[in-house]
Amino acid sequence: MNHTQELNVPPEYPESAAPAHVKKLVRPKAWQKATQLAFLRFEKKDLAEAERFWNDFGLVTVSRTAEQLVLRGAGTAPAILVATKAETSRFVGSVFVVPADTDFARLERESNAKPLSPERIPGGGRGVTLNDPDGTELWLITDWGSVPALPTRPPIHREMNVLGEIQRVNRTVRSPIEPALVGRLGHVVYQTSNFEVMSEWYMRHLGLIPTDVQYLEDGSPLVTFFRLDLGDQPADHHTFVMASALQPRYEHSAWEVIDLDALGQGQQVMHARGHKHFWGIGRHLLGSQLFDYWKDADGFDFEHYTDGDVFTADHETRYVPFSTGSIWAWGDDAPKAIFPAKSLGLVWRALKLIRQGRLSLAKLRIIGKTLDTPARPWL
Repeated sequence: MNHTQELNVPPEYPESAAPAHVKKLVRPKAWQKATQLAFLRFEKKDLAEAERFWNDFGLVTVSRTAEQLVLRGAGTAPAILVATKAETSRFVGSVFVVPADTDFARLERESNAKPLSPERIPGGGRGVTLNDPDGTELWLITDWGSVPALPTRPPIHREMNVLGEIQRVNRTVRSPIEPALVGRLGHVVYQTSNFEVMSEWYMRHLGLIPTDVQYLEDGSPLVTFFRLDLGDQPADHHTFVMASALQPRYEHSAWEVIDLDALGQGQQVMHARGHKHFWGIGRHLLGSQLFDYWKDADGFDFEHYTDGDVFTADHETRYVPFSTGSIWAWGDDAPKAIFPAKSLGLVWRALKLIRQGRLSLAKLRIIGKTLDTPARPWL
């Protein structure tokens, strides 16, 4: 018996070989194909505290007023996060770059999109704002500007000494103890109680390709990792993730750093400056990223990651049975807070969805059974 069989790692089925009971996602014809996740938009009650967290996390302030905060990474994007002052902190929405020939008139006509004023877009450009079926804002922009990249240190792995292969002689590793400079925004994860409608809507509006679909024992999809359709150019394993849940919300976002040492030194800095650590360091199974998760003062989750998988457009979608242990390969066990805690509020939301015909008792039992299984059933 080989190592994989001993550990009973969840199987990954190519779409063409998926079990018969699996309900496959059907990709609609895309109206346009997004080329980049540009930036995220938040509203924050305390912009100063938000800036402190994000600076310690590795984002760089571009501009700051009493009403708006714009931050960038080390890459050429003019912004990767924009926050505005508000009475209540909340996630507002995502911004994607689309091709210059995008039919914005069609989006205004068929998706109730509204034109964006260029001054609202850090770095300039043109585009539209619209709302997804859950009511979350989505901006689609084009002709976006760029800025010079910030200097970064060389990745340490290039001179890493590994068993049987010596790269570094008469030299030491002294990675700086400093915030893990974020290079770019990698992905965002949404939860929804309207999985099929939301998945179809985002595939149509962004041209997304399902990379991995995690399904329940009845074959219904629970989580889908979507990548951008960049043709022959490799795209991240996922730029957008949709997870079925009892209520819609922002789940987390992920921000790429240069290497594992940046992940570790960034963790040192975040701990020293009093931020709330959530999970990590570890490695995910689907996507393979090394990860480390943090919570800001309002409880929003932000992930540092490095070393993720990439795929071209011709890579076949995989279907993977979901289990609570399928989220990570190694590291500390996933925090219980990742999964919904049983409460009267949770029961009320479930009953509401059942009355609306969007959830069945049978499906609810399957979800409950799945979440109650041991975190690592193969160990």
